[in-house]
Amino acid sequence: MNAEELKHIQAPLKEKYRNHAPSALITLKASGKIGEGISCKLDTGQKMVEAGLHPATGGTGMLVCSGDLLLEALVACAGVTLKAVATAIEFDLQDGTVQAEGDLDFRGTLGVEKGVSVGFKTIRLTFKLNTDENSERQETLLKLTERYCVVYQTLVTATEVIAKTDVV
Repeated sequence: MNAEELKHIQAPLKEKYRNHAPSALITLKASGKIGEGISCKLDTGQKMVEAGLHPATGGTGMLVCSGDLLLEALVACAGVTLKAVATAIEFDLQDGTVQAEGDLDFRGTLGVEKGVSVGFKTIRLTFKLNTDENSERQETLLKLTERYCVVYQTLVTATEVIAKTDVV
């Protein structure tokens, strides 16, 4: 897909959202079924994925870890966003990879030490690009990718999450 094709696809959507802002608010959904042992089966729409405890918390390593899924979601969103931005600004991108690494202190997760928070301490997102573009264009690509990547922005802006229980 080139920049013109992307603009052609997105132009009517942008116009619709400009003229009728409520139509731009879409609710994405995910669901899972509490599984056997300590697991949760996720329906990704493509296949079932079963998540479980990380080996650092007593898991076997046979099930995916939700922390890994979070990093994978970041990589997927950042990779798609980078490619879309590169296309839109006609950035010469021959190839590339996206990698995310996150540091966790499992003392917090396991309640070993109350002063240790639960969650990633730091996440590093790295793009390795095969391009002849200059550093200024590369910086523009990175800034626009950060700006428009939904998962990245959700993580860095600490979006409100509301948890509740429903009895069935």
